[in-house]
Amino acid sequence: MPIPLVNSIASWFLKKRFHQIELFLKYPNEVQLELLHNLVGFAKDTEMGKKYDFASIKNYETFAERIPIMNYDGWREYISRSRHGEPNIFWPTPIKWFAKSSGTTRSKSKFIPVSEESLEDCHYAASKDLLCMYLNNNEDSQLFTGKSLRLGGSKELYKENGTVFGDLSAILIDNMPFWAEFSSTPSSKVSLMSDWEYKMQAIVDETINENVTSLAGVPSWMLVLLNNVLETTGKVHLFDVWPNLEVYFHGGVSFTPYIDQYKRILPKKNFRYYEIYNASEGFFAIQDQNNSSELLLMLDYGIFYEFIPMNIYGTPDEKAIPLSDVKLHQNYAVIITTNAGLWRYKIGDTIRFTSLNPYRIKISGRTKHHINVFGEELIIENAEEALKKVCKRTKAEIVDFTAAPIFMDGKEKGAHEWLIEFKTPPKDIHYFSELFDNALKALNSDYEAKRYNNITLKKPKINIARHQLFRDWLKKNNKLGGQHKVPRLSNTRDYMDDLLKLNS
Repeated sequence: MPIPLVNSIASWFLKKRFHQIELFLKYPNEVQLELLHNLVGFAKDTEMGKKYDFASIKNYETFAERIPIMNYDGWREYISRSRHGEPNIFWPTPIKWFAKSSGTTRSKSKFIPVSEESLEDCHYAASKDLLCMYLNNNEDSQLFTGKSLRLGGSKELYKENGTVFGDLSAILIDNMPFWAEFSSTPSSKVSLMSDWEYKMQAIVDETINENVTSLAGVPSWMLVLLNNVLETTGKVHLFDVWPNLEVYFHGGVSFTPYIDQYKRILPKKNFRYYEIYNASEGFFAIQDQNNSSELLLMLDYGIFYEFIPMNIYGTPDEKAIPLSDVKLHQNYAVIITTNAGLWRYKIGDTIRFTSLNPYRIKISGRTKHHINVFGEELIIENAEEALKKVCKRTKAEIVDFTAAPIFMDGKEKGAHEWLIEFKTPPKDIHYFSELFDNALKALNSDYEAKRYNNITLKKPKINIARHQLFRDWLKKNNKLGGQHKVPRLSNTRDYMDDLLKLNS
């Protein structure tokens, strides 16, 4: 299909879709309440709908009072029954697909229901919206002159009891419309290879002669792939391989620790980075502006949002609030009700709002992945920002890291222990540690208070990880590739102690 015609079709779709986006931008809370009404009404005759009398729910207050908030453990039995072919439990249309996700690298596998509605009206709709927003902001784009290099964690799909399970990326690829397959590389055959290490080289071999205009994937694993591309081709930067490359669509983990390494292999000031916020449970937010770290919360994908302020999360006072009640710059745990039948489900992520008109957010971390053993409330966002500043100051580069508490022992005070794998280590690790400690103090007043005169916390202890330690740990735990990663922060020493043994 000629490029001008493709651009014309995209422009037509863009204008049509933007009228719908303008509706939820103008009336966000009304759109969300109408969506909730539709979800409850559609599922009123399911087992769950009858249990909680969905038919009589007429407003948010009744919905919130009647239906409990649950994490995956609360859903496990319902999902297990659905996976064994039992219909109409929590969603009226058949649930054929289940996205297998571990959440953290050691937890038992989770199987997240993916309905036909969530596949079409959420995941695929978001992919089209992402392109629309990007093209709207960049009218000179030549995106459709080439292909998108997509990097998923897709293993093969498995059939069981009439249902199918596997990585979300595998489900998406398996059901992908022809136009997406035509405009993507590598082929589905290579994308669905199960051996991650073999697949990486196969992707390199298949894509280096393509006209790649965009990249899409998780920053940590995409960086490994791109370095393999440079090593295979002997080129210095990626524009020597793909001269028309113009944008990288990324998500899954924070981009902060990797941005400098990407800029080194993509040394053009006008190269663009666009962030997305998606998960097995749904597609939630999209960067809708060039050169922005804020994500527009998408309110018409069949997902109803609630939020729990993190200062009361996990306490007897825990209570969710609707979108209309959120405030700027506060940390919230995200609760979702979806068009795949998840009702008031804790996804485990934390966000904060940077704008209320429209609703824009930043991802701040995970509800479980923080350190608060001593009242310091250290979140991933603090850690990554501090490391970014110190790396810039010391000209160091980081591959990956994790941190855990050193618990108080008698009169011995506590501390934080860090395990960091460097691509380029600092010349003086003690100076690096001092700068890092000070950066954390500047970013987090609770941490600063606990560090004051070593009153509760001593200086952080930093260990240097050997080359490919985190990769080897993931491989050892059969979690190599895709969305899998080592938890960055933990309130326990389970990950840290295991990694330190492997590092010795």
